[in-house]
Amino acid sequence: MPLYFLLGTLSSMGQKLIHENHDLVVESTRNISVEGAEILGQYAVLGRYDYLMMVEAYDNDAVARLSLEMGVRTGLHMETLPAIAIGFLSEGLANDPSWSLRSLENPTPSSLEGPPEEQD
Repeated sequence: MPLYFLLGTLSSMGQKLIHENHDLVVESTRNISVEGAEILGQYAVLGRYDYLMMVEAYDNDAVARLSLEMGVRTGLHMETLPAIAIGFLSEGLANDPSWSLRSLENPTPSSLEGPPEEQD
């Protein structure tokens, strides 16, 4: 399923809503159900944007409905970026499993150790 990043900036109304309820974004995302779209993670960030959400969606229509719903509930101005795994940009990396979406899963301790050492 395609991956998207939703970047959110609080509007003045959103700032008032967040000031009144610090858990607004978490509560809002918990209660959103848009067919064909699922929020994988959400983060408060520093810099130009206030929030970042990682979303899987079947298509642009589903992520657009999710983005609109988030904006209405939270007062966030949303910018949606479709994500393309960089492994697809190089034929040499296209079949490398480390560039697949599976890398989003929690790593196991053995996967953090790196490749096995060669023995003489």
